[in-house]
Amino acid sequence: MRAPEPGDGTGIYRVELPTSFPVGPVNSYLIEDDPLTLVDAGPNAATTLVALEDGVAALGHKINEIELIIVTHQHLDHIGLVGLLAEKTGAEVAALQELQPWLASYDQSIRAQHRYMRETLLTHGVPRDICLVVDAMNRRSSGWGAPVNVTIPLVPGQELRLGTRTFTVLHRPGHSPSDTVFCDYDARVMIGGDHLLGHISSNPVLTRPLDGREHRRPQALATYLDSLGKTATEPIDVVYSGHGDPVHAHAELIKTRVEMHRRRCERLLELIEARPRTAFELARELWPDEAVRQVQLTISEVLGHVDLLINAGDVFELQGEGGQIEFLRSH
Repeated sequence: MRAPEPGDGTGIYRVELPTSFPVGPVNSYLIEDDPLTLVDAGPNAATTLVALEDGVAALGHKINEIELIIVTHQHLDHIGLVGLLAEKTGAEVAALQELQPWLASYDQSIRAQHRYMRETLLTHGVPRDICLVVDAMNRRSSGWGAPVNVTIPLVPGQELRLGTRTFTVLHRPGHSPSDTVFCDYDARVMIGGDHLLGHISSNPVLTRPLDGREHRRPQALATYLDSLGKTATEPIDVVYSGHGDPVHAHAELIKTRVEMHRRRCERLLELIEARPRTAFELARELWPDEAVRQVQLTISEVLGHVDLLINAGDVFELQGEGGQIEFLRSH
């Protein structure tokens, strides 16, 4: 664990926590205010809990002084310890209202997500043996999360008031359905979770809709780009991200990310124009080494960009007799 960083005058301190995920460490933030507030809490692991306790102590506080925990989104590296900490400290837990039942019934929710992912991968050309491996990995990783009782359900546009600051709650889905950012407009800062990261592009992860409706694949990337467009206009100077260093000049970074996605769409269109392909075949063309190793992320990326091509009328999908979907060039 890297030592907590000195504040920059905002009273918001980063505590970097270890994870076992490819993305690396996750950021939790301690906000010195009334109540003493923690944003996200890392995965459900003893090493993470010790690192968090040490980080909070290095800032002159104790874990049991925390009275409010804010959840930015549903991913395991952010929610894992929230329920335990709330029970240990008696802290209130604030999270998006739509996320409240998902967190309360975490075990059921994560099993439904794993089933949804398995069916999606099979439909898009991933071999069954790889899907079995993904299933096993997902079952093992589900222990990094745990149920959470949300006591302060939040709605977009709501003001979350602390002693000396007010955060405006904004729903910015795409990376996950529950991505929530918190803007302190007076201080010109945003607590951004994984909505915008400086060193990597946030993946539009394939996720079962929070309302449980699975009749159509959610367009995660299209949703994410819409969210980025809204964030680009926010009057802020810094975004405190869920991973890596704070983001400055957020509007310029968003322009760069939008251009990256445009170029990826062009490359996928070239591949589909050559011959029809499944999402898995397209992933292997783009990322030969990672397509299998991180199949859930690469399939999410491909489907997100193909959705944009379908929306533009450049591509259509066709489901064969075996149930697998191929993507074809429109003419």
